Amino acid sequence: MFRRLRDPPAVSPPICRISFSCLLPASWHFSVPLGSLGCVPRQRIFYLLFIACCMLLLLALYQTDRWYLPMMENMEATDVKNPELNYGIVVDCGSSGSRVFVYYWPPHNGNPHSLLDIRQMRDHDRAPVVKKIKPGISTLALTPEKASEYLQPLLSHAAAHIPREKHKETPLYILCTAGMRLLPESQQTAILEDLTRDVPLEFDFLFSSSQAEVISGKQEGVYAWIGINFVLGRFDHADEDEDAVVEVTTGVQNQESISRRRTVGIIDMGGASLQIAYEVPSAIAFSSPEQEEAAKSLLAEFNLGCDRDHTQHVYRVYVTTFLGFGGNMARQRYEDDVVNSTLARNGVMGDQTGMTPSAPYLDACLPAGLSDTIKRNRQEVFLRGQGDWHRCQEAVKPLLGTPNNTTSLKGAYQAPIDYHNSEFYGFSEFYYCTEDVLRISGQYSSTHFAKAATDYCATKWSTLKQRLDSKLFSMQADISRLKYQCFKSAWMYEVLHSGFRFPEDYGSLKTAQLVYDKEVQWTLGAMLFKTRFLPLRDLQQEALRPAHPSWPRIAFVYNHYLFFACILVVLLAILLYILRLQRIHQREQRQAEALDLLWAEEGEAHYPPPPQELLS
Repeated sequence: MFRRLRDPPAVSPPICRISFSCLLPASWHFSVPLGSLGCVPRQRIFYLLFIACCMLLLLALYQTDRWYLPMMENMEATDVKNPELNYGIVVDCGSSGSRVFVYYWPPHNGNPHSLLDIRQMRDHDRAPVVKKIKPGISTLALTPEKASEYLQPLLSHAAAHIPREKHKETPLYILCTAGMRLLPESQQTAILEDLTRDVPLEFDFLFSSSQAEVISGKQEGVYAWIGINFVLGRFDHADEDEDAVVEVTTGVQNQESISRRRTVGIIDMGGASLQIAYEVPSAIAFSSPEQEEAAKSLLAEFNLGCDRDHTQHVYRVYVTTFLGFGGNMARQRYEDDVVNSTLARNGVMGDQTGMTPSAPYLDACLPAGLSDTIKRNRQEVFLRGQGDWHRCQEAVKPLLGTPNNTTSLKGAYQAPIDYHNSEFYGFSEFYYCTEDVLRISGQYSSTHFAKAATDYCATKWSTLKQRLDSKLFSMQADISRLKYQCFKSAWMYEVLHSGFRFPEDYGSLKTAQLVYDKEVQWTLGAMLFKTRFLPLRDLQQEALRPAHPSWPRIAFVYNHYLFFACILVVLLAILLYILRLQRIHQREQRQAEALDLLWAEEGEAHYPPPPQELLS
């Protein structure tokens, strides 16, 4: 007698499912089935994911000082309830207006070679604490007694954001620039005296007569250089395997050279002036006493470290400003030469006003087909654009004032640059020339730039206006930019390669407006420079403080490495928990399957077999 055995129930492999839903919106909940992979491969996948997470976190730890902290500056509102934060104020009294900047920093990390971690303060809306007023403070030259009243809105704005209990220990620096430098010294002194006398009567900030000053163009350049290098993290110590390092020799006798991270130089071309600043890491050999004397006024050596005896942060920076070499002033000087040469060629004397030449001047530096007029002392010269960029280059070269191959613009001394181991950022007109209409900002290539500038200059003026109307250029581009882009691009190119003598194949120049999506102000460098010795005071107090059981807690709070270690522990715990849940789920599945099989066998034992005719 035969009995047909039932097929055993199919045993499906255990299905693993990863589900993510912790503290996320409902729409973010999702699960990933991994049943087709089998249990052993799934465990391997978990282990591989865990190892990958560990490697990424270790890489983050390694790279923290190199790019993470500079790039990921805290964009949240400043925690003013934190009693350990320190604050500082810088007022930039410029020529067209004045701005106040508020900065903050946590306690020093204890490393005597590290700088303060100064950051710009943000309000409850996460906006930087900045306020600007117009006009410039130099307009009070005849009424210096109103200087403190003039700054009152700025200082009140800063005071409202800084906790009241912190005012007495918050340093205030009032630094005046170009507009004040143009005033006679007596008028400068009167304005500064009014500030140092009246500001302490209304505000409790840490402020003395030495903290209100008119800074030189050299100081402003140094502060700007400090600011950008601080944001880029170039004052951090170099790693052993880092490529971008320089060997630095200091002026200290019997001091060996120091290997440290390479800093960046800056070139900033505004409308009226041009400025360059860069580190000179090696000792300079002068060709004559006259050259050495000229170099003294252009070189600044300073120690950013908190201890004068430590030379790790001693920097020697070449910085100089060229008035009249900005984009707008250069164009004005060029037009003056055009007027003088045109009137002289047409026999029009300087004292014969109202006379105009009949034929227009063919200007290679204006776009093809553009007609323009220059007016000087009731005299007019008509221009007709030719759009010849190479001829424009030759036309602007005489404006550089470089008499020989050993000097810079206007015959000024220029410190040597190691073009094979250096890096520069170009701001203002360097960015506008490459971005507004050419749209090639960022990494600079002289070949690419020259090609784009040549094509732009040769484009007909009517076509350029159509492109502007069609919004094919950047939002900042306007008619003025279109008219003078050809000239300014040639001027920028010649300043860089003929004036400063950068090789045409130089590949380490970046043109930018923002660094890490924010504008870097020289005031940040000023605050860092002014407070560079504050960590020494904290370190001395720490050394005199007796041992206390709370020191491990304090060290833990300010050690981000321990923070990342905690993250690793949490990830490991989560992984082990998931694997344990997986094993429990598999065990329950096997028990359920065994129970189902047992019930099936017991069912067959209780029920008779089917009739023979059904089997046949």
